[in-house]
Amino acid sequence: MPSSSLLSRAAVGALPALPTLFALAGTLALFSLFLLVQGQPAYDALLLIGQGAFGSSFAWQSTLLRAAPLMLTALCVALPAQVGLIVIGGEGALALGGLASAVVAAHVPAAMPWFAAAPLMALAGMLAGGAWIGAVGAMRQLRGVNETISSLLMSYIAIALFKHLVEGPLRDPASLNKPSTPPVPDALAIGSLPGLDVHWGLLWGALACIAAWVFVRHSTKGFAMRVAGGNNHAAKLVGLPVNGLAIAACAMGGAAAGLAGMFEVAAVQGSANASLLAGYGYAGILVAFAARQNPLAIVLCAVLVGGIEASGSLLQRRLGLPDATTLVLQGLLFANLLAWEAMGGRLAAWRIRLQAMSAARSAAGLEGTHV
Repeated sequence: MPSSSLLSRAAVGALPALPTLFALAGTLALFSLFLLVQGQPAYDALLLIGQGAFGSSFAWQSTLLRAAPLMLTALCVALPAQVGLIVIGGEGALALGGLASAVVAAHVPAAMPWFAAAPLMALAGMLAGGAWIGAVGAMRQLRGVNETISSLLMSYIAIALFKHLVEGPLRDPASLNKPSTPPVPDALAIGSLPGLDVHWGLLWGALACIAAWVFVRHSTKGFAMRVAGGNNHAAKLVGLPVNGLAIAACAMGGAAAGLAGMFEVAAVQGSANASLLAGYGYAGILVAFAARQNPLAIVLCAVLVGGIEASGSLLQRRLGLPDATTLVLQGLLFANLLAWEAMGGRLAAWRIRLQAMSAARSAAGLEGTHV
């Protein structure tokens, strides 16, 4: 096969990742400009971000600790996206999932073993998150309510409900300065992975992403969801249950975010409190878009965004920059991702052209062989 044909095919295969790569390059350029305008050394800041994220075993553990919930909240965006829905309510689903698991932990019998109680906590969190985001899908499919707006509003409602219950009916009387639910019993707490100071949520988050990828790419229902997302009208014409598929995708995404809430309560916070609202649901939107809604790519992108978040304290100590500087970096990355996503049509046209060129060259090569 001619080398030019191999290069064309390599270019075609790389094209789906180009918007993300270009967005990363544009983000670094704009962030450097943002720092230079303030008189800060941009190169040193970028090096510190890399060091704070991946420069030591402590940095890696801090990064992975943040990546664990991001994998699950990103699925809350990526799974509904398979059916063409843009859902951004993962923060509310995480909050309710964490609250539901904390309530279960406070009411299970003391004699119940960990291997029986922990699945109940996980199930409660997944049901709470799944029902909340599933309702968003139901409103979209059955009443025509825009899912992006409704999921954001539902997230606000969930957070308000969370705060009301934590500071009111479900508050532990012993939590004086920081309202919270009763603490998760030590016997039900989720420990760390062997050899790491990172809880088991990291492993379950990665497994959830792998399972979601297998489901989406290699199952009948997953294929049906992608068909519905590609052309809703055509999916209905061939008899696919579009409404059910959309609601199921939203419920699955919400369940993933609810599971993230359970791990944050049982492994990190020790109870449901205001610290649970750390913005993982919103950062999950960035992770999902950076991964281009691919569940497997979410694992890598979650580690990248988790590293950015973990590096904030190092920037503050070394350069005196506010800890929120990393939020500016995340915002620039999200804006660049949206900008390059808008150019997707043009890139798709280039991809088709490259495929046509590759096919023409292959045909010409075959004709030359016959001659």
